Order: sequence, then C-alpha cells, then structure tokens
Amino acid sequence: MREEEIYDLPPLVISYLNYLSGTLNKSGLTVLEYGSDLRMFFRFLKMQRRLVPSETDFDKIIVNDIDRDFICSVTLEDAYAFLAFCRSKRNNDSAARARKAVSIKRFYRYLEVQNILTGKNMIAFLDAPKGRKSLPKYLSLDQSVSLLKSVDGNNKERDYCILTIFLNCGLRLSELVNINLSDISFDNNTLRVIGKGNKERIVYLNNNTIKAIENYISVRPADGVKDRDALFLSNRKTRISRESVQKMTDKYLEKIGLKNMGFSVHKLRHTAATLMYQYGNTDVLQIKALLGHENLSTTEIYTHLNDAQVRQAVESNPLNNIEFDFDDDDEE
Repeated sequence: MREEEIYDLPPLVISYLNYLSGTLNKSGLTVLEYGSDLRMFFRFLKMQRRLVPSETDFDKIIVNDIDRDFICSVTLEDAYAFLAFCRSKRNNDSAARARKAVSIKRFYRYLEVQNILTGKNMIAFLDAPKGRKSLPKYLSLDQSVSLLKSVDGNNKERDYCILTIFLNCGLRLSELVNINLSDISFDNNTLRVIGKGNKERIVYLNNNTIKAIENYISVRPADGVKDRDALFLSNRKTRISRESVQKMTDKYLEKIGLKNMGFSVHKLRHTAATLMYQYGNTDVLQIKALLGHENLSTTEIYTHLNDAQVRQAVESNPLNNIEFDFDDDDEE
C-alpha cells in the first residue's frame, strides 16, 4: 500500500490512521500496514455482501464510499470469514492472518472508545490465528565474516559501513536509512537512533563500527549533496532508499552463495542479536535495550541455543566426569 492510497480509505479509517500517527506516534510503515489490512477487510466485505459485480478485480474494489452504518454492521462472523478468505484465497500464513486480526480489533477498539459504534463491540472477541513460534533465521559467525569480506566496487566503503552497522548494532532498515551525520557522536562513540513510534534510543558503537563509519565519511560525497545531513547517500547524492539497501544486501548475499535461502536485511538484525547472545556474554535485557524492543518477550526469541551450545551444556554437567564401577560379585 502506497502512502497516497490512505486517502482512498473510508473516512473513519483515515481518522483512525491519523490517530495512530499523530497521537500514538506509530511509524509511517506501521500506519500503512494497518491501512492495507483494513482496506483488504472492507474489500472482502463488499465482495461478500455482493455490493460489487462478481467479475470485479478484488484489488480494485473501491472502499472510500463505506460509511459509519456499514462499519458498525460488521459482525464477528464477518471477521472470521475474512480470515478464512485470507488463508484460502490469499495464501496468508498464520502470522499474516494474526496481524490482520490485530488490525481489525484495534480499529474497532478505537471506534468503541470514541463512542462511534452503535452497539456492542463484538470484534473484541475475535481470536487471532495461532502459529508455531519458529526460531529467527540468522547468519553464522563465519557467514557474517564472509559477507563483510565480499564487499567491493565503487561504493565499497559505504556498503561495508552499512553491513557493519547492521551486524554490530542490530538496526532496523528504516532506522539505518534515516541516520543523520548529526546523530553520530565520535566523542563517546554513540549513535542516536529514532525507532518505532519515534522513540529515541542511544546505541553504543564498537571500534570496528566507528572505523567503518570514519572510512566511509572520508570518501562520502561533499559537493552537490541534496540531503546534506544524511549519512548514507545514493549515487544520485540523495538519502539512500530502503530499496537500494535491500538490493545491495541481496547482491552480497548472492555473492557468498546465500541467495534464495531466506536471508534478508532484517535477518542481519537477527544475526546481530544472536551473535551477541551466543558469543558476547550478553543478557537478554541488554539486547532488548540495543534493539529498541518494547516487550521483553520479543527479545527472548534470541535466547535460542545452537546444537554446539546444547552439547557443551550436557558435557559440562559435573556428573559427566564421575565414573561408576559395578562389581559383579556384589550382584545377588
């Protein structure tokens, strides 16, 4: 969903999205995701209620004509039918359907609090699909080293710096592209990061990360720069885009033989957290602060152990070194 498409939504949905952005300080990406989920929900309802011709392309169904009465008429059964549709017709997995369920519930909760609903909020009883929790995918230490060593080309200092920050600081993609020169303090080796919900946090930079930043700044274009405070610049001397960083990362992942193996920019964030937990004697609260997680439960996915650690734990059991000799003569 593009930002301009927000204004093609029902007026009550637009009001809700403005509330998310202006009052709750939700990020632009989060607002767009909520808008996209609600757009799909109301498209489904218009299709289900046969308010559009049967041959209408689902993705072209207009929803900005939906009024308060329509929204208030939605039932719990409608919501469950929508989730079933998302699974059977849109191939959404449990995680995607759970997010849509949350989007719908929170929208109707907003309507309830604002006294917009004409009856009881039955959507409050909507259960989200349960999905199995899978361990986060991450690069091993050797793969991370190989990724950094693979960097070359005209933008090698920039690309190396980007990958180094991802792997050492665990930033989100949106956080990285929004880094300004003024956010970096070389006096105390820190980086000011604006995370989800415009929440600010301070990330401490290790020596390799500082060196990578300094090397890049030494070759960063100075003339003709359109966004002079942006740390990372594109070849057009504008702030680098999310898409450019994704393509750059994919290029180097392919170079070390990890193409189509489920790795992505976000997996570098998983990698940073996992390597710190496994090798850095770092506890989960420290990782929570570094990543900017709101809830500890989100961070706890990084406390998974690899097979070598499990084997080491078993072998370190003090009973492992005690031998028992059984004397056959003692047998009755």
